[in-house]
Amino acid sequence: MLKTITVGSSVSVQGLYVRDLDNGRIMVNVEGKNYAGKPANKAS
Repeated sequence: MLKTITVGSSVSVQGLYVRDLDNGRIMVNVEGKNYAGKPANKAS
């Protein structure tokens, strides 16, 4: 499942969902690299 996360104040990353982290962030995988960040807000 594709998920979008926010890394920093203005950088977004979209990748395959890996897992939830204890601090409320999630991890996604992009071309073999894992990135952690806050889930992006869903559109209304």
